[in-house]
Amino acid sequence: MMEMDLYRIWRKTELDDPDLAAELAAIDGDTDEIQDRFYRDLEFGTGGLRGVIGAGTNRMNVYTVRKATQGLADYLNEEGGGSVAISYDSRIKSDVFARETACVLAANGIKAYLYDHLMPTPALSFAVRELRCSAGVMVTASHNPAKYNGYKAYGPDGCQLTLDAANRVLSLIEKVDIFQGVKRMDFDAALSEGSIEYIRPEVEARFLENVRAQSLDQEACAKADLKVVYTPLNGTGNLPVRKILDMSGVKNVTIVPEQEKPDGTFRTCPFPNPEIPEALALGLELCGKEHPDLLLATDPDCDRVGIAVPDPQGNYVLITGNEVGALLMEYICKQRVAAGTMPKNPIAVKTIVTTELAAKIAESYGVQVINVLTGFKFIGEQILYLEQKGEEDRYIFGFEESYGYLAGTYVRDKDAVVASMLICEMAAHYKLEGVTILEALNRIYAQYGIYVHQQQSFTCEGASGMEHMKEIMNGLRSNPPKTLGGAEVMVFSDYLAQKSVNCATNQVTAIELPQSDVVAFELSDGGSVVLRPSGTEPKIKAYYTGTGKTREEVLSGLEILKADFQKTIGF
Repeated sequence: MMEMDLYRIWRKTELDDPDLAAELAAIDGDTDEIQDRFYRDLEFGTGGLRGVIGAGTNRMNVYTVRKATQGLADYLNEEGGGSVAISYDSRIKSDVFARETACVLAANGIKAYLYDHLMPTPALSFAVRELRCSAGVMVTASHNPAKYNGYKAYGPDGCQLTLDAANRVLSLIEKVDIFQGVKRMDFDAALSEGSIEYIRPEVEARFLENVRAQSLDQEACAKADLKVVYTPLNGTGNLPVRKILDMSGVKNVTIVPEQEKPDGTFRTCPFPNPEIPEALALGLELCGKEHPDLLLATDPDCDRVGIAVPDPQGNYVLITGNEVGALLMEYICKQRVAAGTMPKNPIAVKTIVTTELAAKIAESYGVQVINVLTGFKFIGEQILYLEQKGEEDRYIFGFEESYGYLAGTYVRDKDAVVASMLICEMAAHYKLEGVTILEALNRIYAQYGIYVHQQQSFTCEGASGMEHMKEIMNGLRSNPPKTLGGAEVMVFSDYLAQKSVNCATNQVTAIELPQSDVVAFELSDGGSVVLRPSGTEPKIKAYYTGTGKTREEVLSGLEILKADFQKTIGF
């Protein structure tokens, strides 16, 4: 059906949400706007839904949420029914979308367990496992700008849906008429009869108990009298992170006041992503007054955490996700060995775009590193494989470069609550030794080598943007560059074709990972470039690695590499 036909159907329909009717009236005659809203259905991918909030089939609204939930309910009923845990963050309409999800599930005979207040993504993963649910739904767009919202679907193990399950749910969603094909109960009626039930407070308490159990030195924070500035970036981390820090002995915590309370407009941080320095601006300003040992910042659904620490001059500098991951890898391994708690045949898991420095650290402690595709669900999947063999205790740590970390197996997604606790504990441990975080990081570089990682994102909005991303990826596959940044391409890897090619010998090696739209180039100077379209945003992302004898040398080389690669892909 053409976009204009769909637009007319929506205009004629009596919509539950008056905001949607007003939006549709406002764009009457704007063919570009109508096309963008109706040229496709909002895609249900392996991470669920994510899109701009508003009216249309290509937007996040109560109708696209209901349609997705009907498909999920049909899938669960094919599998024997069961129950679903639901949580939501501080974004615009998150609470509405969570309630609508519960109403559709209840109408389809599936019990819905709903947090009665906003809670982080890891708390949703925990609730799925704790309540023995068949699935879970987290209403969030994670770290995207305020105009976005999303809907992440989880399996019974507390991990995001597998590729096969997500594809089956998608096939069922496609059969649902967005207005006529959805079953829905009244929320209050479903709550009264027990089809919807609020998640009990003790579930949240047990989540925090499991987080606390991952501590490796329970006295360090109190002994060091650690001082912290914290910003939840107007999201879900405010209460659980403050609770776990208090339980850990961190009593001196100053909250960034403008970013303390839930606010889906994110007025003071238009991009509420701890990877972006601008999001931490108010926190850094407060550090200049409070002079803490570190700054913590969690994103709106509290599954990512960023930090800043003082340098020798007292200026606060940001530490990247790769650097924090390497620091935590070293700290966890060191503490476990010292305490005699390192398991037999220990395992750490990281993604293919995450620093190889972690692998070097792990190797020095006898820890096996498993590389997986980008996305924390693949780290959770590895924990499931261990659990199925009764070997989950072998897992000690997993992380990805985009500020996501997990110690322990109580959840199957990245957890900024446990990461915040361990980062503070690590900082306290080093403080008691008279060592700063920066000094600890430099020790790692001195022992294992200097690694510098940078990322570029190239925005490709709308229908033409999606096509442009495909053209870029296809072009690199059909005609991969022989050199990048003045270095020879030694190995070209195509994760869609599941093969790596040695460019000198033409020897082909199979990649034993699921197919993924990713290409990678290993360079003769030890550097690398990985390129992939984002699964959650209209962007194509490049990940650069540089190595060398000095940081200055590496940074200089990375600028040359980035400029050359940007020219190669036409940006």
